[in-house]
Amino acid sequence: MKIPELLAPAGNMEKAKTAIAYGADAIYLSGQLYGMRAQAGNFDNEELVDVVRYARERNVKVYVTVNIIPHSQHLNGLPEYIAFLKDIGVDAIIVSDVGVISIAKRSAPELPLHLSTQANTVNWEAARFWSDFGIARIVLAREVTREEIQQIRSKVDTELELFVHGAMCMAYSGRCLLSAVMTGREANMGACTQSCRWKYTVMETKRPGEYFPIEETKEGTYIFNSKDLCLLEYLPEVIATGVDSLKIEGRMKSAYYVGTVVRAYRKALDDYAANPGGYQLDPELLSEVNKVSHRPYYPGFFFGERAGTYPASSAYVQSYDFVGTVESYDTQAGEAVVGVRNYFPAGSHVEIIQPRDKLLEVDAVEIIHDEDGVSLEAAHANYRVRIKTPPVKPMSMLRIARADLDGAVVQRESR
Repeated sequence: MKIPELLAPAGNMEKAKTAIAYGADAIYLSGQLYGMRAQAGNFDNEELVDVVRYARERNVKVYVTVNIIPHSQHLNGLPEYIAFLKDIGVDAIIVSDVGVISIAKRSAPELPLHLSTQANTVNWEAARFWSDFGIARIVLAREVTREEIQQIRSKVDTELELFVHGAMCMAYSGRCLLSAVMTGREANMGACTQSCRWKYTVMETKRPGEYFPIEETKEGTYIFNSKDLCLLEYLPEVIATGVDSLKIEGRMKSAYYVGTVVRAYRKALDDYAANPGGYQLDPELLSEVNKVSHRPYYPGFFFGERAGTYPASSAYVQSYDFVGTVESYDTQAGEAVVGVRNYFPAGSHVEIIQPRDKLLEVDAVEIIHDEDGVSLEAAHANYRVRIKTPPVKPMSMLRIARADLDGAVVQRESR
């Protein structure tokens, strides 16, 4: 039995450290150029050196995206950049364009190449071609079914990577022209404006100026929007396909999203490894992934069903707010030092998610200002405060149910 690698997104150094602390076996990220998420924060060359060193010290692999679809002018400097990535010790680069692959083979022939999902690999003949071409791993298109994955696995020995969680795209595995046509910012160069998630109206050609809104029904009419992928409930079936790596989408998501989702999949994978014959998903883990901002979940194309792709609403489900991160714990005072990220009212019921440890709940939290010891009614972003808690690990994350936050705001405004 082989337990697949758990691969997590790292849009910046904070998210990289969070992914590693919460149980990722590998992280994927981008430099300042050549990656498909130009607005994710990303890493300059000095930061790339630092993140590779940090990950290596913790036995975590680093894959760097070089997966834009470049025009000729974008090739300037690419050979030197790939050679630099090899020299600093990245474990692989993620590529999609054959020109980039050709340059990589010349500039760093020993550097493993992972073929991006944007190469749209959905059949075993394509997989065999790429395998024969020297690709070390194929990131399968999001559109493959379980049976197709199994067939590809039976035909090639190349490593296979599968998206198991995160946003889906209305274009074929991300190859989209909508953003470029509407805004001039090209998705295939990493500058997507997510035009597919805007709201639209329809105008009939013989009735100029009369705009008709696209209405929602229970079946859903947001033809561009997709539900979010979640295969947490189906891990045994996913593992049975023989894939080598399970990928979580989200380099532009928050550190809270990364930590929460990675923790859930890590715990589920560990539980399965400990008892594959008697494995049952811990319901708390499904509850956890429901507590991050997401669209309604569905299993994507894994079971071959195309129905139900589009949600009845374009709104995200956001039942909890991330309010802060534990920076340290004072054992003598029994207090956690918290860097506050969002509005954090005193008296709240707080849930604390710990890296690879149990979930804690603390009622009626008293917030103590770190500098002068005065209790606060509320803390705000960029405050550093202390709260009374049981012992907690650094990098633990605090969240509060939105219903509780809304109640606190109403109560405050009524005074």
